[in-house]
Amino acid sequence: MSKPDFAENTKLKKTGIRRVCLIGLGWLCVALGLIGMVLPLLPTTPFMLVALWAFSHSSERFHDWLYQHNLFGPMVRDWDCYRVIPVKAKALAITMMSASLAYVAYKEVVPLWGLGLIGACLFCVAIFILRCPSRPPAKLSDKLIE
Repeated sequence: MSKPDFAENTKLKKTGIRRVCLIGLGWLCVALGLIGMVLPLLPTTPFMLVALWAFSHSSERFHDWLYQHNLFGPMVRDWDCYRVIPVKAKALAITMMSASLAYVAYKEVVPLWGLGLIGACLFCVAIFILRCPSRPPAKLSDKLIE
């Protein structure tokens, strides 16, 4: 699968220390994403998306590697092209946000106004997640078959 057409126009070429920092950030995010595959509280997808962004601004080779990766490629391509969040990921994200808020409320580590602020922020994130499509749009050829 090739990169979207708009990707070519928006990428800026970075040189020197910026490029090295972006490549380092990309690989750090890949490492954190790999760790997140085995640790339940560390998400994989956001780290891979940050890595894709960092690589897109620093290294075409690493960007293409991540974009075409057998395991991570479909996930980052769906987000990059269509802003898709699968239903399973939506459910997991909202469940973990709710559990986190419940834990903070139970432990009483923040004042009531802080709990309200955290709840409001998590609510806004949940609305964003729920508004994203759950799968890529059907191709025209798929619609003709139906």
